[in-house]
Amino acid sequence: MTRKPDTPLRRGWTTGACATAATRAALSLLWGEGAVPRVCITLPRGETPEFVIAHHASGEGWAEAGVIKDAGDDPDVTHGAMIIARVARSEGGVVFRAGEGVGRVTMPGLPIPPGEPAINPVPRQMMRETVEDMAERLSESPDIEITVSVPGGAALAQKTWNSRLGIKGGLSILGTTGIVRPFSCAAWIASIHRGIDVAREAGLDHVAGCTGATSEQVVQSLYDLPDHAMLDMGDFAGGMLKYLARHPLPRLTVGGGIGKMVKLAQGARDLHSGRSQVDFAGLADALAIPDLKYMNTALQAYDVAGEVLAEWVAQESRLKVLSMLPKGVAVDTVVIDRAGVVLARAGAA
Repeated sequence: MTRKPDTPLRRGWTTGACATAATRAALSLLWGEGAVPRVCITLPRGETPEFVIAHHASGEGWAEAGVIKDAGDDPDVTHGAMIIARVARSEGGVVFRAGEGVGRVTMPGLPIPPGEPAINPVPRQMMRETVEDMAERLSESPDIEITVSVPGGAALAQKTWNSRLGIKGGLSILGTTGIVRPFSCAAWIASIHRGIDVAREAGLDHVAGCTGATSEQVVQSLYDLPDHAMLDMGDFAGGMLKYLARHPLPRLTVGGGIGKMVKLAQGARDLHSGRSQVDFAGLADALAIPDLKYMNTALQAYDVAGEVLAEWVAQESRLKVLSMLPKGVAVDTVVIDRAGVVLARAGAA
């Protein structure tokens, strides 16, 4: 029995995975292995995809390589963009720079501090591990500066929410798994429906819908739930809840990061950043903390308000979920931070 139906949608690769592949190819050129046509990298979950190298260049003390991003069947604004990594010796350790089309963080609340290139932690770690692996193999120093560029990235960034998050000048280099899973609303919601059907057929009395991989792991561990009890809710809280309203199960846990869960607490049903935003003025009024209206992200708001915000999110999101389900369905919520630490729970027995 599987959690999802088969689907023809093709997965792709994140900008972070592409930048890592480009880094490996650039290091090969810098360290004497030549302009390799393809490279393999290891993703965080152990997959080893191969990337075609579409660009090579080098000069005195530097080399660069580029990968054309393939987002699969996901309607990603960066699909087809060239992701370039230029490498050169640093004064110590692995150092990251923002090249053309890559933004810089200007506001607090993101996982990268202000002033830094908008290259997220997991892509940084992937590139750092690539440098260390190749340096050891080729007996080179791992002191490397990596400049990531996306030609045309500044224009592409205007189609994203980057500017509202304080990322200026270009795109973010993203990814937690290295894989882009196709964002087809109809197919994703259909898979949620099928997951509910499977759970009902299996006679389960407790299922969980989570916003992402980290919250899913936390919730599954908290309640020792089997895989087929885990509904791939993602951003589609409304799609899951509407189907559960017609095909109820005895108990539902909804879990997610505070950024997604605060939107659910405020009444959003689609939690995707492109279709719903946190109402910080409303949050300030609800918690009687005026400074919250000046925040840029939910994590920044949590840094200011602390436990009282997390508890409010857990309680209010539970009430919103209960309002969409038949009486008698038990509901609890779990709110986590980026590291998977539980910040608050509501409704748990």
